[in-house]
Amino acid sequence: MNLYSAQLFKLANSIPYRPVTTKGTMNPSRNRAPGETDFLGILLCLVFLSLGIFIPSALAANGNSRDLTEMDIEDLMQLEITSVSRKPQRFSDAAAAVFVITEDDLRRSGATSIPEALRMVPGLEVARIDSNRWAITSRGFNNFTANKLLVLLDGRSVYQPLFSGVYWDMQDVILQDIERIEVIRGPGATLWGANAVNGVINIITKKAEDTQGGLLAAGTGTTERGFGSLRYGTQIGEGKFLRAYAKYFNRDSFPSVNGGNSSDAWESARCGFRMDSEFSSDNSLTLQGDIAQNTSDEILESPDLTPPDYSKSFRGSNYKEGYLLSRWQRSFSATSDMSLQIYYDWSDRKAPDNREKRNTVDVELQHNFNLGNRQAIVWGLDYRYTNGSFSSRTPYLTVDSSPQGHQLFSGFIQNDMTLIDKRLHMILGSKFEHNDYTGIEIQPSGRLLWTPSEHHTFWGSISRAVRTPSWGESAGTIPSSVLAPLTQENPSPFPAIISMVGSEDLDSEKLIAYELGYRFHPGARFSLDATTFYNSYSNLINGRQGNPEFIAAPTPHWIIPIDGCNNLEGKSYGFELSGDWKVMPRWRLQAAYTYLHMILRAKEGKDIFMASSDGTSPHNQISLRSSFDLTKTIELDAWARYVDSIKSLGIPSYTTLDLRLAWKPRPGLELSLVGQNLLDAEHQEYYQQSLSGNATEVPRSVYGMVAWNF
Repeated sequence: MNLYSAQLFKLANSIPYRPVTTKGTMNPSRNRAPGETDFLGILLCLVFLSLGIFIPSALAANGNSRDLTEMDIEDLMQLEITSVSRKPQRFSDAAAAVFVITEDDLRRSGATSIPEALRMVPGLEVARIDSNRWAITSRGFNNFTANKLLVLLDGRSVYQPLFSGVYWDMQDVILQDIERIEVIRGPGATLWGANAVNGVINIITKKAEDTQGGLLAAGTGTTERGFGSLRYGTQIGEGKFLRAYAKYFNRDSFPSVNGGNSSDAWESARCGFRMDSEFSSDNSLTLQGDIAQNTSDEILESPDLTPPDYSKSFRGSNYKEGYLLSRWQRSFSATSDMSLQIYYDWSDRKAPDNREKRNTVDVELQHNFNLGNRQAIVWGLDYRYTNGSFSSRTPYLTVDSSPQGHQLFSGFIQNDMTLIDKRLHMILGSKFEHNDYTGIEIQPSGRLLWTPSEHHTFWGSISRAVRTPSWGESAGTIPSSVLAPLTQENPSPFPAIISMVGSEDLDSEKLIAYELGYRFHPGARFSLDATTFYNSYSNLINGRQGNPEFIAAPTPHWIIPIDGCNNLEGKSYGFELSGDWKVMPRWRLQAAYTYLHMILRAKEGKDIFMASSDGTSPHNQISLRSSFDLTKTIELDAWARYVDSIKSLGIPSYTTLDLRLAWKPRPGLELSLVGQNLLDAEHQEYYQQSLSGNATEVPRSVYGMVAWNF
């Protein structure tokens, strides 16, 4: 994967671009008749759901019923989460659009990676680009380099300064060790800072005390050529617990939309540890670390001044990373506690045409306390220093080659005020930051939470969030395409290279967000969560054509710069629904629906290279999951999804169906068979418009797995 040429300013959907790879929708031999996929998907889903209604009813008459999970829906509403207020609170008391993926959701989904599991979250757009790359965002602006979504792994930010996004191919843990994944849709900047513009994903792993003993999991399949995990936990002293783990997988290449193999196979290995120590009832310390290495194949396409205007080569990529994190927690009383977290993060990414090295140190202090009986205050300070270097193997792709060190100073405070006991809360707060790109940024928010009864909760919020420019946007140059000479686009007798050029004068992208939410949970068998939002964006980073420059040697050509500027604005609105229904003690249905509409426009000038108006995200998404215990030892799970078309990328709508059958022949041992994307031989989910990478399709796949807890 050529990471950096993927996009710098997210203009790839709008520049005068000559694609070097054919989109799936442009290849008639691989297209389906209009409506064929949707009709087949709907038909099979109806057949499955019909079976799902009659089979449970028939088996229920035989007795032997048991709880589907240890928690019913009422227990899930009482589940403690930490991402919304940076302190433990009940899920039902959160004044934000939050969704929690539990460990049981992960196990029964059949997902083999964190991005796959995130597909069940309403309001998230998760699209697989190829075997080793994803485009993931919340509420629009999706892209491989999506930069308005903050991702945390056990409190460690995995934000990347080069493009303000996330390397999803490196975000991996043993899935059985994840306690929960908390996802906030909408701004979380008041507590989490810049880049938490459209959402926050917080991946929380289990304490070492909760993973005692051994776990051995292994499997193989059609796309999953082989994977395995080994973890062992033990007690090393009074109040001290340790686990060590290792994980490996090897995934096959995906098919290309033009036929054949896309040469994007992927192999990964990692190992790590976690130690939790309780020195007393008031003091605890966590120490954890991880090292990982990824290798992936890819086809690199680079600009060329001679026909056919690009060169293609097969190369491999090698990525290494590691981190060490320490967190001390001290409890002063039942209403006051403090934590100090320090982590060091390093990475070395060797792509086919570039290499990036980075070291990051982060120190964070947080204090929670109550002021009287009606005010709960949380405040904190954070310092981050990151140093990176970038080198390129092509003269057209550049970033300031000298090592770049950047500092971030920040602080936040939030006050949760009880206006009417157990009925009405007001939450006010703000984040204050100083960064090396735009200076001081202030990101306030105000929220109201009204609970007229134990079954109904209403909330609303107004928030301001910013996305600061990245290192690449400030100091980088990316070749986008080559225009052949003597054409309508380029009447000159010499070829021309279109390049996106960074600017140190870029300002932060800004958002004012308005949200309203409602939760209904009448009892232990049903819950409904609804959210509507309106987002107003300004100062979005865009591009404007600059003055062409003629280069005489060694090959005469023109360079047409696309200069970065803050000249795009727009709005988005939509709503998100999720429902959870425990039909009977051993049958559970979970549904989600997302609607999103975006309107983007240039503030001035006709020479603006504007991003696509749909934000490269689908308008409609539907998810329906069924979890059913056939017997005490056999589980049947199904997951149907519909994703609307992305017209700006030429991606048609698609419907998928995943099935999982699991058998537990004895306590601690589980055998499972999973089929994914069963409705089509393959389908396209995204198209990364850049000079690197092929357009690929996600294939139908089957894998089997054995998991043994000992």
